[in-house]
Amino acid sequence: MAGATQVALPIDEFLPGIVERLRRAPNLVLVAEPGAGKTTRLPRALLEAGFARDGQVLVLEPRRLAARLSAERVAEELGEAVGGRVGYAVRFERKVSAQTRLVFLTEGLLSRRLAEDPTLRGVAAVVFDEFHERNVHSDLGLAMLRRLQAKRPELRLVVMSATIDAARVAAFLDAEVVDVPGRTFPVTVTHETAPDDRPLERRVASAVRALAGPQTEGDLLVFLPGAGEIRRAEAALEGFAAERGFGLALLHGELPKEEQDRAVRPDSRRRVILSTNVAETSLTLPSVTCVVDSGLARVLRHSPFSGLPALEVEKVSQASLTQRAGRAGRVRAGRAHRLFTEHDATTRPRFDEPEIRRIDLAELALVLAAAGEDVRSFPFFEAPSAASAKAAFDLLVRLGAFDAEGRLTRLGGRMLTLPIHPRLARLAIAAADDGVGARGVALAAVLAERDVVRTSRGSLGSRAEATDVVASDALHRVEAVERAEAERLSRGVLEALSLDRQAVQGVLRVRDRLARALDVPALPSAPAYEEEDALLLATLRAFPDRVGKKRTARGDDVVFAGGGSAKLAPQCAVRDAEWLVALDAQKGPGGVSVRLASRIEPEWLLDLPDDRLVEQRTLRLDPSTQQVEVRTALRYDGLVLEERVVRDGHGDDVRDCLVRAVLDHGLEKFWDRDDVERLRHRLAFAHAHGLPVPAPDDELVERALTALCEGRRSFADLRGTSLVASMLDTLPRDARSRLDAFAPNHVAIAGRPTVPVQYVAAGAPHIESRLQDFFGTLDGPRIAEGRVPVVLHLLAPNHRAVQVTTDLAGFWDRHYPAVRKELMRQYPRHAWPEDPRTATPSRPGRPRG
Repeated sequence: MAGATQVALPIDEFLPGIVERLRRAPNLVLVAEPGAGKTTRLPRALLEAGFARDGQVLVLEPRRLAARLSAERVAEELGEAVGGRVGYAVRFERKVSAQTRLVFLTEGLLSRRLAEDPTLRGVAAVVFDEFHERNVHSDLGLAMLRRLQAKRPELRLVVMSATIDAARVAAFLDAEVVDVPGRTFPVTVTHETAPDDRPLERRVASAVRALAGPQTEGDLLVFLPGAGEIRRAEAALEGFAAERGFGLALLHGELPKEEQDRAVRPDSRRRVILSTNVAETSLTLPSVTCVVDSGLARVLRHSPFSGLPALEVEKVSQASLTQRAGRAGRVRAGRAHRLFTEHDATTRPRFDEPEIRRIDLAELALVLAAAGEDVRSFPFFEAPSAASAKAAFDLLVRLGAFDAEGRLTRLGGRMLTLPIHPRLARLAIAAADDGVGARGVALAAVLAERDVVRTSRGSLGSRAEATDVVASDALHRVEAVERAEAERLSRGVLEALSLDRQAVQGVLRVRDRLARALDVPALPSAPAYEEEDALLLATLRAFPDRVGKKRTARGDDVVFAGGGSAKLAPQCAVRDAEWLVALDAQKGPGGVSVRLASRIEPEWLLDLPDDRLVEQRTLRLDPSTQQVEVRTALRYDGLVLEERVVRDGHGDDVRDCLVRAVLDHGLEKFWDRDDVERLRHRLAFAHAHGLPVPAPDDELVERALTALCEGRRSFADLRGTSLVASMLDTLPRDARSRLDAFAPNHVAIAGRPTVPVQYVAAGAPHIESRLQDFFGTLDGPRIAEGRVPVVLHLLAPNHRAVQVTTDLAGFWDRHYPAVRKELMRQYPRHAWPEDPRTATPSRPGRPRG
C-alpha cells in the first residue's frame, strides 16, 4: 500500500528535537496549538525513531472516534493497513496484531490494562493526547505511570495538549516543556446580541442559513451537546439542505463507523456537519470554514440518584470555545458564530472542571485496588475530594468487591474484567451465577447505555407516562429490545415500541461483549416471566443502597433506606410494588422523581451480605392502656421490613421504660410526694452526720423506683406500692438497721410518747408540741447518737409557736414568766404553773390548780 501524500505540518521541524529530548530524559510536556499535527506526527516519529523496538508505544485519546481515525491516518501515511504496525483499541473494538507497535486507544483501556498488569510489560512509551480534557482515566494513568517509573526508569511519558497548565504537569513529571505553534488562519468570531429562547434546533437553522451564503465557502461545522439535539437539528435543516443543495452529515460517538467516516471525509457538495464535541480536538476536518457553536456539551457527572455516571448538558469552558472556533481556520480564514452572547462567553470558566472532581470513582477505586493501591490515599496528579473517594470505597465494600480493609475480593476481580460500571458488573455476575446470564447482561447493557426509548419529540428519554404496570422499567426495556432484535430492528417494530435504533444497537454491542466475557449465551432460552425474580434480585445486588418503600400501597411517595424521599414519576411503570429499587431519578422543582425502578421483595434483603440489616427493639407507654408496649422491628438501613407489637413483654428495657414513664408523669401522680421528700430530708440529715447511707439525690429515688418497677409493666401494677419503702430497701443493711435510732421518725417527750420529727431541707430537725407537753422537763430530745438536739417548737393552745429553742431550761428561766402571764390572760382554762420544771404535763383544757 502506497503512503498517502503528506502535507507539511508545523510540528514536523520540531520532531528531531523532541525525539532527542526523549532519548536524554524520560518525560516531556508538549504544548502544541490546534493544527500543529501533534496527534499523528509525534507518535509516528517515536515509532520510526525506534522507541517501539523494546515495546509498544501507546497513544491515549479521550474519545473512541479520535483513537480510530488517528490510527487510520498514521497507517495511511505509512502506506500500511490498520492492524499492522499501527492499530487501535476502543471499547468493543480492536484492530491490533502481534506486529502492532503503535496503538491508539482510549484512556479507560489503559486503566484496565494497568489493573491486569501494574508493571505494563511490553510498553515502552505512553503518549497522553489532549490531556487538557482531564479524563479521570488520564489522571489515573499519569499518576500510576509516574509511580511506575521508579521501577521502570526506561518508560517514556509524553503529555500533549493545546490548552494545558504546562508548568504544573511538567513539575509533576520533572519534565521539559516544548512549545509548538499551530497552523491556523484568522477566524472571525461573532455572538448573539441578546439571549434567544427559541428551541436550539431553530437557532441552529437560522445561523446556518446566515453563514451559508455565496460569500462563504467550505463546510459548516455545528457543535451540539448530544445525539438527540443532532437529530432535531437535522430535521430542522432538511428543507434548507434540499433547497440549497447542501449535504447533511452527522458525527458522534454512537454512530456506525461508516457514517462517522463519511462525516470526516471531504464531499463533492458543501455540507453541514452536525457534531458533538468529538470534533473539538484530534480530528482533522479540512473542508470546514464556518463553525456554529451552541456552547454546550454533555458532560459526564455522577448521578447521586442512580448511582451511575450520567451525561448532563452544560456550558463548555472558554478553552473549549477557543478550540471549537479554531476548527474554522485550519486551511483558510474562517468564521465562527456562537449562539449566545459575548457576555456569556467571557463569564465562563477558563478550563473545564477535571472529571476526577465530578464523577463517581468506584471504577477508578477498583482499578487501583487491583494494583494494590487505595483510592483514599493514592497520589493523584490532582486528588479527588476525600468524600467522593470514601463513597467509592464504601460502595465497593457494599457490592462485595472489597473486604472491610479494602482488599480486592475474588468477586471484585471478576467485576474488574467487565468494561462497565462496578454496579452493573455486579448485576451481570449475579445474574450469570443464578443461571439467567443472557438477560442479565442485556439488563446491564440497557442500564449502561443511554435510554433506548424515544420521547414524542424524537429525542432519547423516558416516555411521558407509563401505560403498563411492570415489575421493572429496565427489564421492560430489555424485553422491548428482544422483540426488536427478533424483527431485525425493522423500522415498524422500532416505531411501535418507541425505540431508538442507534441506542438499541449500542445495547446489543455491549450485551454481546459482556456475554463473551462471562461466557453466557447472548440470547435467553426461557421466557422472561420465568427469570423475572432472579433478574430483579440481581438488580438489587447492584443497587443495595437504592432501596425504597412506598409510604402507602396506592401512593407515589417513596422513602429510601438511609434517608431521603421521592415520588414515582408518571413514566415509571413500577406502580404496584411496595418495595423497589430506584435505578434512575431526577431532581426537579417539585423534588426528586424516580423515573426507572425495579420491584423487590423485602425478604430478599435478608440475603444481602450487608451490615445494614438491624433488628431493633423499641418501647413506649401506650397512653390509652398506660401499659408498656414492646415493638420489635427488622430494619434495612432504617426502613422497617417487619414489625411486631407485644404488650406482655418483660426484661430490663420494659422496667426502664416504665420508670421513664413514671418520671415523665410525675411521682406525685402515684405516691404522696411529701412522704418521699420527708424521707429524703431525713436521709440527708443522717448522711451529713456520719451514718453510711447514700446521698438522697434523684439517683437514689430512681434506683428505688427501678426496683419498684421490676417485673411490672403498667401504671396499674404500681397501685398499692410504696416508693418510700422501696427507697429504704435500697439502703445498705447496716445503715438501714441503724437509721431509726440515728434519725428517728418520732421522739418521746414528757407529755407525749410519740412526736413526729420534722426533717427539712435547710435547718435542723424539729418537733412541734404544746408548751404543756414539756412541763417537768429541762432538756429536749437528741438524735444522731445524742450529738444533735432537736429544735423545739413550743405551741400555745392556738397551735402557734410561742418559742423556738433548743435550750428548754433557759426558756423556763428567762422567758416563761412573761409568756405565762400573757397566756393565762388569753387561755384561763389551761394550766400555767409557776414552776414548769417540776410541773406535771397536762391535757388540753385542764382547769387551773
